[in-house]
Amino acid sequence: MAEYPLLKDFIDRQLIEQIAERIATLYPAFAKADFVAAVVPELDALELKARTRFIAEKLREFLPPDYASAVKILVRILDEDSGFEPIENAGLRLMSIPAFVERFGAEHPEASLDAMPIITRYSSCEFAIRPLLLRHPQLTMARLQDWATDSDEHLRRLASEGSRPRLPWGAQLTDFIADPAPTLALLERFKDDPSLYVRRSAANHLNDIGKDHPELLLARMAAWSKDAGKERLWLINHALRTLVKRGDRRALAILGYDEAQVELRDLELAPARLQLGGALTFSFALQSQADHAQNLMVDYVMHFLKANGRTAPKVFKLKKLSLARGQTATINKKMAIRPISTRRYYAGAQRLEIQVNGKILGGADFELVMD
Repeated sequence: MAEYPLLKDFIDRQLIEQIAERIATLYPAFAKADFVAAVVPELDALELKARTRFIAEKLREFLPPDYASAVKILVRILDEDSGFEPIENAGLRLMSIPAFVERFGAEHPEASLDAMPIITRYSSCEFAIRPLLLRHPQLTMARLQDWATDSDEHLRRLASEGSRPRLPWGAQLTDFIADPAPTLALLERFKDDPSLYVRRSAANHLNDIGKDHPELLLARMAAWSKDAGKERLWLINHALRTLVKRGDRRALAILGYDEAQVELRDLELAPARLQLGGALTFSFALQSQADHAQNLMVDYVMHFLKANGRTAPKVFKLKKLSLARGQTATINKKMAIRPISTRRYYAGAQRLEIQVNGKILGGADFELVMD
C-alpha cells in the first residue's frame, strides 16, 4: 500500500526554487541562489508550521528592508495578472506568505490589509489578520466590514474566519470573547450567503460564540430560523452543534426536536470485555410513547476512563429519524476502539449511554482491557 505524503513535504525544494525564481523575475536584486541555499537544507528537520515560519523569516531577510515594498512583491508573485501560472496546492504550499504578514505586518497595518485581498485567494489570511485585530481593531474591523459585502467569497470568508474569537491554532481574540457584538454584526450578512465556504465559516464562528454566550447564540438562531431556507437551516444546525451535543433542549427545539416521548428497549452491548483495538457492537430499540409523529436525534455517549480514574463523556452522532405514533425503530452500531492521536485510553470500566433529543434514556457498562 502506497504511503500518503506528509503535509509538510508539500513544502519542498521545488517550491522554494519556484518562489525564488518568481521573486527574482520581479526584483532582480533578489539573491535567489543564496535564498535557496539558506532554506532548503533546513527543511527536513522542521515540521509543517515551523517550515512555514522559517521560510517567512528568510523571505524577510532576502526581500527589501521596506516592508511595504517586500509584501507587494509577494502579492505580485501570486497575482495571475503578473503572468505566472498558478501554484498547485497553493493553500497549503504558500502558507509562508500569509505567515510573512502575520509575523511582520502588524507594524504596517495599511500595507498588510491592502495585500490580503490577493493573498487570501491563494492561501488564507485568517491567522495573518489576527495581530492586526489585536493591535489595530478599529482600522481592521472597518476593512472587514467592507470585505463582508465583497463579491469575492475568499474575502467574505476571511471577514468571518479571521475574526473568530476562538479560531483553532490562532491567537484568541479576548475582546470578542467578552463581547461578540462586533462580529455578530458581520455574521448577520452571511446567514444567506450564496457560498457554502462562507456559510460554513460563519457557522463555526457562531459555534465559537455559543461556547461563551449560549443565550445570545440561541436568541439569534431562533430569530434566523423563522422563514429559513435550506441553506440557512444548514448553517443554524452547524452553529448549534456544540449545544446540541450537550443536550441543550432549547437548541434542539430550534432545530425541530422537542422532548422525546420514547422508551428505550433491549439495549445489548458486546463484548463485555473489549480488547483495545477491537470493536464494540451495540443495538437497541426505541418505541414511541407519543400520540403523534416526532422527530428524534439519536446520539450515543461514551464515558471513557481518564488518567485520574474518573470518566468523561464524549457524544457521538448516531441517527436522525421520524417515529410515528406507536412505531418502534431498531438501531445497530459498531464502533472501533483503537488508539488514535486525539484520545488516550485507559484500562478499566467504561460506559455507553443512549441519548435522544438531549436526554439520556439508559446505558450499559463494559470493560476495556489492554495487553
